[in-house]
Amino acid sequence: MKTIDVKTITETIAQMCVEANHYLTEDMKEVLDKATEEEESLIGKRVLGQLQENLKIAGDDMIPICQDTGMAVIFMEIGQEVHFEGGFLEDAINEGVRRGYVDGFLRKSVVKDPIERENTKDNTPAVVHYSIVPGDRVKITVAPKGFGSENMSRVFMLKPADGIEGVKAAVLTAVKDAGPNACPPMVVGVGIGGTFEKCAFLAKKALTRSVNVRSDIPYVRDMEEELLEKINKSGIGPGGLGGTKTALAVNVETYPTHIAGLPVAVNICCHVNRHAVRVL
Repeated sequence: MKTIDVKTITETIAQMCVEANHYLTEDMKEVLDKATEEEESLIGKRVLGQLQENLKIAGDDMIPICQDTGMAVIFMEIGQEVHFEGGFLEDAINEGVRRGYVDGFLRKSVVKDPIERENTKDNTPAVVHYSIVPGDRVKITVAPKGFGSENMSRVFMLKPADGIEGVKAAVLTAVKDAGPNACPPMVVGVGIGGTFEKCAFLAKKALTRSVNVRSDIPYVRDMEEELLEKINKSGIGPGGLGGTKTALAVNVETYPTHIAGLPVAVNICCHVNRHAVRVL
């Protein structure tokens, strides 16, 4: 049994909130660099150049990559041999988010109630997803999610007869409807299977997978590559101003589902696709 003081969780998440909002992960840097080189449209190449300049300024001057520093989405993969002490885990997680956003001078974008709209002034509470896994480690993924792209996400409750072509059509519909509003070039997370809420979770989780890693399932891998190609032929382009690089990656995750259903969720993220990962 491994014991972890929840203070460590708080300190780690506070650091991760700042890191995720200031620096791109290496995989995202690589695909953005490649897109900048390969973009065929002059305007698209210029937009990508401006995005690259923005990233350099953010890193050099410790300014957030985007003014929308997002709602904090936290994935907690907890080894079943881990014991937490020193307080309630979820309180510790939210305290980490609070410190990260307040002490890190990040924009506070969360409201207490979806209708009354009073700001919490510290970007809490976070949206926390827990999973219990074998072992004695805790893997934390902090993924701040801006709402320009989040608002463009969709859930489709397809019929089994719609099949894989129906799934592809749903993804392309979501991307085309999003157009410039998702701040392309985008990363497209897709969840297939499970239930109404499970497919949405899968789509969100898909965005945290390295964009350089393709699925181990042959038909899923082929679908990721086909969808990326078709999205980039849509002409939406960087900033929605036209071009050949509308998306940087399509990540698809699947899960078993009911004989009567084919749930599909599309969770779109802008070009920064922010996340940070730590293992304790």
